[in-house]
Amino acid sequence: QVMEGEPFYHFSHRGTRQRALSRHWGWHMRLTRDPQVLWFEQQTVKRRSKRGGGVVPTDPWFPKQWYMNNDVHPDLNILTAWSRGYTGLGVVLTVLDDGLEKDHPDLAANYDPLASYDFNSNDPDPQPRYGDRDKNWHGTRCAGEVAAVANNGICGAGVAYNAKIGGVRMLDGAIMDIVEAQALSLQPQYIHIYSASWGPEDDGRTVDGPGVLAEAAFHKGVIQGRGGLGSIFIWASGNGGTNYDNCNCDGYTNSIYTVSVGSVLGDGHRPRYSESCPAILTTTYSSRTTSKVQIVTTDLHHRCTDKHTGTSASAPLAAGMVALALEANPALTWRDLQHLIIRASKPAHLRAEDWAENGVGRRVSHYYGYGLLDAGLLVQAATTWTGTRPQEKCSVQAAQVPRDIGPSLTIHMDASSCSQSIRSLEHVQVQLSLSYSRRGDLVVALSSPMGTTSTLVTVRPYDTSQDGYKDWTFMSTHFWDENPKGIWTLQLENKGDDQNTGGWLTSFTLHLRGTDEDMPARRSAATATDECLRRDEQGACQGEPGFWGDSDNAQLPRVSAQPLPTDCGSSLYTHHGSCLSYCPPRYYGRARNATPRDTARVCASCHPSCYTCQGTSATSCTSCPSGRTLEDITHTCHHF
Repeated sequence: QVMEGEPFYHFSHRGTRQRALSRHWGWHMRLTRDPQVLWFEQQTVKRRSKRGGGVVPTDPWFPKQWYMNNDVHPDLNILTAWSRGYTGLGVVLTVLDDGLEKDHPDLAANYDPLASYDFNSNDPDPQPRYGDRDKNWHGTRCAGEVAAVANNGICGAGVAYNAKIGGVRMLDGAIMDIVEAQALSLQPQYIHIYSASWGPEDDGRTVDGPGVLAEAAFHKGVIQGRGGLGSIFIWASGNGGTNYDNCNCDGYTNSIYTVSVGSVLGDGHRPRYSESCPAILTTTYSSRTTSKVQIVTTDLHHRCTDKHTGTSASAPLAAGMVALALEANPALTWRDLQHLIIRASKPAHLRAEDWAENGVGRRVSHYYGYGLLDAGLLVQAATTWTGTRPQEKCSVQAAQVPRDIGPSLTIHMDASSCSQSIRSLEHVQVQLSLSYSRRGDLVVALSSPMGTTSTLVTVRPYDTSQDGYKDWTFMSTHFWDENPKGIWTLQLENKGDDQNTGGWLTSFTLHLRGTDEDMPARRSAATATDECLRRDEQGACQGEPGFWGDSDNAQLPRVSAQPLPTDCGSSLYTHHGSCLSYCPPRYYGRARNATPRDTARVCASCHPSCYTCQGTSATSCTSCPSGRTLEDITHTCHHF
């Protein structure tokens, strides 16, 4: 055999043993004495191993990382992304929190001082403040989820274990608009991803968001960050579920510039603490009901923990997966990533009563957004993605004179003029001002011309404010890729006490954002033919090409027009023939207790004096209807 382009020849001799490890003495002497042979070498078998062939880290706690190691089905499909060689190399991420234990042995090798700062003490060192019961562990735990070093014999492995990780200490002191703005704009040409798991109080009564400076930092970040590609802001959706909070009353989560991440339990049920709203784009795991092991990560004092949980745990997992996508395609813009996240999120086994199909055939939920984020799909889609065209904005002012809300108010508006510049929607915002006698009783919903209805804010029974909404902006991602042409409908409805005196809608503007490209016509990279979309711990392929594509929508619980069965299992509450994730006002959740083994739960009536409660007696009230006030000591409701 002649080597192409080179004067080398490869000869094979039948008299020499194949795979011989020592040279053949006779032929060696003959060739040495031949004047026409300038060089020769007997070829021997060499031992070689594939680098990166084994994708499973050897860290002692990796077997505990059930959300990454195929212990649950589906998991986050991190192994598939790793098997393709994506581990976050070259990506810089910072955690905006209460500090970072930079000398932790499972973080030190990936720690990046250029992505770190202490805005509470105004120095470059983000080391958390110890003492005070070591309450400043939050940032160190979130950082470990993203970038804990792999294969070092310590703790577990981060999702993007070769990424650089920084920390910003900003929550362990006075939190002001300027502090938030400084954190959000730290090194925007160096840092790629900012991960935040904080926000306004999740008390079910607060309506708050970024100030003028922080809002400007968000906007400047997506315009100028990463050389004009845009900084990536990953945000936890909130832990106010037990207070019936709604994340559309959080101006950080519902910003168009942030990726809002929801939570789900390992078995597909919704955690009690998770909030719902249409600003949630995607979901990752946060905890597990069948085991004491939750999310594995780094902890203070060079320790490890398997007890991290909450939406605080979900957002960093998503941030790590975004780091993998940026390694796969560093040219992605902030909007490209939102498009990819939607395409790489699947409803899978996530349980909710509100799954619905939008106008372009995607299933979406107020609890989970577009579903569970899949790292394998995300990096696959990232490698083939072509950039989106610029985002266009079109605004329609629908209410210019005050309108009486009364028991309900419906407003129709024609947005056909917007279809000249926007063919495929992205973010849809409703900016309004209104007064109302009890703000938390007012449900606001928006319907698109293609038939999708998005509930912008649900009942918040603890929100007794009479201030209404003052120039507040709600946001929904549920209309993504729909065409805006046609009639939009805004509906406001009193879902609370009949004694509400109502209020007035004084202004309402519909903001439509999107692109002039026909995005549904793009062939989704998530369903493109590929050699394997999901791998097991040994890196072996599971399932055929397309196995993890849109086909799994067929396995999902769909919203049915028929009444649901009265037995809703052990995770949902039965209420008037329906299965609900929590009980509405005037009711509380309790076990049915029909038999000793009965695990079913039902919604039982509160005492008539209570608006929300924890039992049937008048001393079990947790909030009161209009005209009454809650007595904190006796938990009773009294007239003013």
